[in-house]
Amino acid sequence: MEYISTRGGTTAVDFEGALFSGYAPDGGLFMPQSIPLLDRDTLRRWSSLCYRGLVKELCSLFIPAHLVPRNTLNDLIDRAFSRFRHKDVVHLSRLKDGLNVLELWHGVTYAFKDLSLSCTGQFLQYFLEKKQKHVTILVGTSGDTGSSAIESVRGQKNLDIFVLLPKGLCTQIQELQMTTVIEDNVHVFVAHGNSDEIDEPIKELFADDDFARKYNLMSLNSINWSRIMVQIAHYFYAYFQCAPSLDTTPLPVVEIVVPTGGGGNTTAGCIAQKMGLPIRLVAVVNSNDIIHRTVQHGDFSLAGSVKATLASAMDIQEPYNVERILWLLSGSDSSLIKTLMEQFSVSKNLKLPEDLHRKLSETLRSCSASDEDIVGAMRRCWEENRYLLCPHSAVAAHYHYSQPDSPGLAHIPFSCFSSLSSVPRCCLAPASAAKFKDAVLRAGLVPQIPPEITALTVMETRSTPLERGQDWAQALRGRIGAVAQQW
Repeated sequence: MEYISTRGGTTAVDFEGALFSGYAPDGGLFMPQSIPLLDRDTLRRWSSLCYRGLVKELCSLFIPAHLVPRNTLNDLIDRAFSRFRHKDVVHLSRLKDGLNVLELWHGVTYAFKDLSLSCTGQFLQYFLEKKQKHVTILVGTSGDTGSSAIESVRGQKNLDIFVLLPKGLCTQIQELQMTTVIEDNVHVFVAHGNSDEIDEPIKELFADDDFARKYNLMSLNSINWSRIMVQIAHYFYAYFQCAPSLDTTPLPVVEIVVPTGGGGNTTAGCIAQKMGLPIRLVAVVNSNDIIHRTVQHGDFSLAGSVKATLASAMDIQEPYNVERILWLLSGSDSSLIKTLMEQFSVSKNLKLPEDLHRKLSETLRSCSASDEDIVGAMRRCWEENRYLLCPHSAVAAHYHYSQPDSPGLAHIPFSCFSSLSSVPRCCLAPASAAKFKDAVLRAGLVPQIPPEITALTVMETRSTPLERGQDWAQALRGRIGAVAQQW
């Protein structure tokens, strides 16, 4: 298994090479050269596995045994999930009116990114210990990525992590989960800008080949293939939990609703489809609706500035993982993707070619939700189930509540699926409501906050401000260089 850039301008790398990269040297994103196709017997065998077991099977398809022996891989994944609060790692809550909520947030930071980042952190440490190498991790966050990335590597030798977060645009809890980590290898920057603005200095540093090589720069954002790889398991687990039977021909379809910002989780779902999992994907977004407009109209263009919403981790206008989705759907046409992405980089305005848009709309459905929609879904779910949704999960629930009583009556864009009456639906829940007190209060509900989260408000904090008008890239260069002198 080798990995190539979506833009075709670099030589193939192995899993270790993809793991220790940010963007590919040509500006693209690494993807597997081929996607394994699973047969019915494999799916039936996997259907009895727990979530942990599914992650092990999937990772073994993308990480060759000569790089990480299978027994070692299993141990690393077990270690990654050892701090999760739920015995099954993830949990499906079956609620009224066919609302199935897959809770992906039972990790240390109460967010789904703990799942992929805890594994990625273990993979990193495995290779670093073997090579006696030091790396510099650079992460931009709109809310949950930063804290999950920090928890995955805090206190580890052989690496330093630098995290940029947007001042005032994360919740208080999200920010405190980053700024209260007082470890020598953790460096948090609070930037006076939005999520897309903090991505710019990160891209600049990765584009500087000499700097990136000198400090072994890498990313734990979802540009890192390892994150996407682990997230594929969400879809297999959701499917096996919700499919009525695997004894029918064709296999039953399950609709999976994916709250999305940067598009990483949606990319994982598209790969699961390519692997033969019979799922129907719905990408749901907040008022920052570029993915929705791309699916509906082929309009991959910025629509003004980023809007602050209750679902703050999804306040993104430049979802970089869309490049991976378009590459998959184009038949791995790197030349086309390079042209399209370079056009978008310059103009921030892109109309998809008609054929590519058609393939996208056949692969994904989409929906956007306003803050009012989010509050309404949170309130209804509580009234009917006494179950608190976070605002991101509520975006998915809004889609569910807006569908006809019989999901099979909804428009089906997949000609290859037949007998689609009574299609079960699963909504992915990326975070716990405990992290979003203000949104819960706005819905007129009572927050339920665990003591470990409450304790954050009285802990010591440490961070470095990045002011408007300041050269953020230069500030990062200086700090990274100073820290490297202590290696």
